[in-house]
Amino acid sequence: MNTKCLIIDDEPLAIALIEDHVSKFSNLEIVASCQNAIEGFEVLKSQQIDLIFLDIQMPMLTGIEFLKSLGNPPKVIFTTAYREYAIESYELEVVDYLLKPISFDRFFKAINKYLKAVEPKNITATVESRLDDCSRYIYVNMNKKHYKILFADILYVESIKDYVRIHTLDAKFITKEKISDFENKLPSFFLRTHRSYIVNTYKITAFTSQDIEFGDIEIPIGISYKQGVLEVLKQN
Repeated sequence: MNTKCLIIDDEPLAIALIEDHVSKFSNLEIVASCQNAIEGFEVLKSQQIDLIFLDIQMPMLTGIEFLKSLGNPPKVIFTTAYREYAIESYELEVVDYLLKPISFDRFFKAINKYLKAVEPKNITATVESRLDDCSRYIYVNMNKKHYKILFADILYVESIKDYVRIHTLDAKFITKEKISDFENKLPSFFLRTHRSYIVNTYKITAFTSQDIEFGDIEIPIGISYKQGVLEVLKQN
């Protein structure tokens, strides 16, 4: 059964971004997108809604005021440009609090939180299984044969001049492609940490300011990438 979603945000660009993120999940369905809480309230009266993406700073009625006014609200993920409402929002027991601009990687994690909250008997179910099938894997050409590799199985990608070596859970694949071109084909939960390495952030077991670990495997963090990489890892 699809999750019925409602977007309430007074910024058209923010609505468009959330709609684009939602479109990548086969089990999420947008019922309506509204630019203020009053419009959203009308939708709730006439439609079954499971999850609201709710902006906080809006004209007439803020997202927090709107949520407090609902007797039995659906699950809510706040979407806002303001950090200062975080504590108050969690007191309202929302699923998550997303800061704009919302990256797909962060959105992905929020949806995973929602799914675990509504499926407590099956907490091992992951968002990967709800992504459209075409966005779960890639084909790579090695020795004149095309191999299907699930993104979820990739640990990291290594550059070897004009080739990349893809390290998965139980195999390695080498294909002729520059790492920058291959990077553009990967989902946003992959992170470039070095001119020669891209890592799957969901497989990381530990990290320092110098390297990233996958169990016993250590991947260096390049000096020019260091600040951005550490910001992403600490945020997540």
